[in-house]
Amino acid sequence: MDGALNAEVCIIGAGPGGCATALQLDKHGVGTILLDKAVFPRDKVCGDALSGKVARSLERLDPELAIALRRQPGTQPSWGVTFVAPNGKALRVPFTRETGVGDAPGAILPRLGFDHFLLQAVKQEGSATVLEGTRAKGFERTAEGWHVTALHDGKPLAVRCRLVIDASGANSIFATQVAGLPMEPRHHCAGVRAYYSGVTGLDTQGFIELIFLKELLPGYLWIFPLPGGRANVGLGLRSDMVRRRKSDLKKLLVQLLAELPQLRERFADARAEGPIQGMGLPLGSKRWPLSGDGYLLVGDAAHLIDPFTGEGISHAMISGMHAADVAAHALQANDGPIPASALKDHDARVWKRLGQELAISTRLQQLTAFPWLFNFVVNKATRNPVLADTISSMFNDLDMREQLKKPGFYVKLLFG
Repeated sequence: MDGALNAEVCIIGAGPGGCATALQLDKHGVGTILLDKAVFPRDKVCGDALSGKVARSLERLDPELAIALRRQPGTQPSWGVTFVAPNGKALRVPFTRETGVGDAPGAILPRLGFDHFLLQAVKQEGSATVLEGTRAKGFERTAEGWHVTALHDGKPLAVRCRLVIDASGANSIFATQVAGLPMEPRHHCAGVRAYYSGVTGLDTQGFIELIFLKELLPGYLWIFPLPGGRANVGLGLRSDMVRRRKSDLKKLLVQLLAELPQLRERFADARAEGPIQGMGLPLGSKRWPLSGDGYLLVGDAAHLIDPFTGEGISHAMISGMHAADVAAHALQANDGPIPASALKDHDARVWKRLGQELAISTRLQQLTAFPWLFNFVVNKATRNPVLADTISSMFNDLDMREQLKKPGFYVKLLFG
């Protein structure tokens, strides 16, 4: 495929953020080229949890997509989360007060299947030109917009467009070299993940497990159940802590599964399916510009991962839809290349939608550095149904989660 391709918008990356952007741009009738270095289906190192925000994002894109997702093979409905404090006490927190009624708010589906599902929707429902096996290598600003150089199946390819939307993930070349977003260890998380079969004690209602250990604070170990006794198992730790402690996270995961009393028996007969794989997570604990001269950043490339839960899929989709709306308006309002001033609304929209949530999650991450406080809250909640219900509400009610930033909340914990 030699020669140049032309489109109004070039999207780099066909993960959830890139696909959501392409589907939303199609609603606006904007000509789009979607590039990804991989050929799908492909694996993506991730926890695989799909929150209720993912389902709501799919519904906004196309209600039929949300329905189709629940029918995907290998999908595990998820009704809540179990927190395990450093002292070993567990707090089971449902996502809804009507657990087991209707469709589950969340789900767990390996990215091998979920990302392929979304890209197939782009191919079937949209008009975007999709180029798999295409690695974007260079970006040159021109009088018309952008000249993107790429390799498609090992052969040179040129793409000319008025606007670039970068959704290429945590290791984005565009975000680092063009947008100038750095990797700051305090605002970055290192993680490892493996699939295991034969794990016992998995929750029958698909509750995900977040196990907070002194060795990992302010990170945690996770166990996300999948059908048939399989599980996505991993751990994450802020990158500055990894450096300070000189941690080998792959070895640490194996060690914890073999030695921790609460995990040793559950994994006694479990078998790892393939190697433990690593990942980097740019956290949304610091705000960076999400737009610039002729470009918009989406998802992990924009450093939008939740600092407490590690959630990134829904944030990629939400920011992708906002990017599409802003791009469509800017393309219609401007001739030729799009100036940075025409794209600033992307920042405003995304931070209005996600800013408060990310700020609260940053505070929660900071609080996990105090094991005694985490132990105290979990201990008290296990004995106090009202407090447990309050914590449950925090997963769906931002006003309730806002209480965690106020000293009065902890006074009530102590004396209420």
